[in-house]
Amino acid sequence: MTIKNLFFNTSRSLLMLTLAGLLMVLAACGGNGGSAGKETATPAGGGDSASLPKEIRIGYQVSPNGELTAKALGLAEKKFPGVKISWLKFESGRDVNTAIASGSIDFGLVGTPPGASGVAQGLPYQIYYIHDVIGESEALVVQENSAIQSLADLKGKTIATTFGSTSHFSFLSALKQENIDPSTLKIIDMQAPDLLAAWQRGDIDGAFTWQPVQSKLLAQKGKIVITSKEIAEKGALTGEFGVVHNDFITKYPDAVISYIEVLDEGTKYYRDHPQEASEALSKELGLTPEETLKAMNEITVLDAAQQKDAKYMGTPDQPGQFAALLKATADFLVEQKSIKEAPDVTVFQKAIRNDLYDKF
Repeated sequence: MTIKNLFFNTSRSLLMLTLAGLLMVLAACGGNGGSAGKETATPAGGGDSASLPKEIRIGYQVSPNGELTAKALGLAEKKFPGVKISWLKFESGRDVNTAIASGSIDFGLVGTPPGASGVAQGLPYQIYYIHDVIGESEALVVQENSAIQSLADLKGKTIATTFGSTSHFSFLSALKQENIDPSTLKIIDMQAPDLLAAWQRGDIDGAFTWQPVQSKLLAQKGKIVITSKEIAEKGALTGEFGVVHNDFITKYPDAVISYIEVLDEGTKYYRDHPQEASEALSKELGLTPEETLKAMNEITVLDAAQQKDAKYMGTPDQPGQFAALLKATADFLVEQKSIKEAPDVTVFQKAIRNDLYDKF
């Protein structure tokens, strides 16, 4: 199975995902959030007819994708010259969920597990863009000199990951796929920067994490045991997507479409000029351009036109498969008692704004 066809296109694929047993613990918050854009500005390269807010707050994560490329190149600032663009860094999707719930950001990036949980729990956001499908960019890394050669060797070991993240989701899925009881090892919750420090101190035997920390672990005598790509090929797929606060998209729909144009431009630059993009992204990731290019090749990024594909968001007339993926993910969260209930697939479908793509 290739990355291109990882999203489900048959009910059999959905069943496979269900059997994968994706575990998650998400510290998501409820609430209605605050209002977006209390003040407005005259349109300037952004909205076609509606006014724009004086500030757009983008909650991003340091992931080697089209959005980070857009940030590195200043594309949002060029698109909205009369608007203050505030880039707010988050370490995980659960923190983005909290920020959306409090109304402190307008746009955010989350992984499939925290995003599915957020929709299931009624967080005030809608899905407007699928950034990427995760492949080898997330992996289980262990100390090079350890005796750990496979998942079966993890008994009694201490492994760190970020709870509520795609990495946590993939790691526990991998254990279930191999019929390994998670209680036979110690799994601890750490944000990526803390995880790297724990590795350097020798406090952990390994970590399941994403780029750029993964590359930093490998550079410090680490080795890969299994990647999210391998786990996805057995049914446990993960990805990253963009959410926008309900208040913001209601008040500034043209600004959302204009930001999609920014992401489309960033993604196409990422693909068409990989060397130049790697040099720009390296500063964001804290890696060399060579390490950055390797990380870029470990995920599949999607442009605006691809959002309409049946494997992804689809169109209003022909909804895609993404809602089914989120529904299945939420079902697993219920199974693991991470959330109380998972709504019908129609709830996830209604949260997907595939009506924003007529011009692409």
